[in-house]
Amino acid sequence: MTNQFDQDRPAVAAGIFYPEDPVELKHQIDFSLQNLEENPIVGEIRGMIVPHAGYMYSGQVAAAAYKQILDREYNVVVVISPSHREYFNGVSVLPARTYKTPLGNVKINRELTARLAEFSDFIHVSWNGHRGEHALEVQLPFLQRTLGDFELVPIVMGDQIYDYGYELGEVVAKLVRHENALIVASSDLSHYYPAGEAEKMDKRIIKRVNAFDYDGLWDEIEAKNSEACGAGPMLACMVAAKKIGANKSEVLLYQHSGNVTGDHSEVVGYLSAVLYQV
Repeated sequence: MTNQFDQDRPAVAAGIFYPEDPVELKHQIDFSLQNLEENPIVGEIRGMIVPHAGYMYSGQVAAAAYKQILDREYNVVVVISPSHREYFNGVSVLPARTYKTPLGNVKINRELTARLAEFSDFIHVSWNGHRGEHALEVQLPFLQRTLGDFELVPIVMGDQIYDYGYELGEVVAKLVRHENALIVASSDLSHYYPAGEAEKMDKRIIKRVNAFDYDGLWDEIEAKNSEACGAGPMLACMVAAKKIGANKSEVLLYQHSGNVTGDHSEVVGYLSAVLYQV
């Protein structure tokens, strides 16, 4: 039997959430990056919040954040994702060698992966949640196209409760304190409400993210005033980014699926944001 540490995680979302052909994939990402006004963030970007729907729906929103890291360098990228297809207790960090995409293999930093699990009892080195999850995978082609070489720490949250999200943020901050690192949270917002209602719900999240108010964001989720399928990753990312120096947060772009399809009867909301230090 092959050791789990010697396996490569295949690209299961290619051809479904984004193009499988590498030429087409590069073209789509490059077009979305170029299809934005220049509005550079002045400061050190420590974290980002980005959506994870199919590129045709949320790729342009994601590009607004990824454009900000063009010409920047990070040795390590920590991507934190929710689990859509598999429930498990706690948080799972993938022990594989590489994470495959049509643009090539992303090397997993297995030293940091192992250390992460040592910091907390609820973080496990495991394939749980990683086998079929798209929300983490869809971030990698954008990272490959904007950063080039980097090493990955891939994290999936099986349980999205406040205590896990907050402690994961603290642990990630400890892990990357001495690294040139970027922390990425993968999350969409409200799901399948009429556009007007969705926008009201999502604006509450936008307000909290702009204020760098992760406790207030969680209050909105707990009160069911808003939705975010990656609320746990958002919380963890914001906590970690703040602990490694970020003191500003800015939502760069908000859209919902109706802006793309023209169908405003049931939409999904998307935002992209950066957490940075000035």
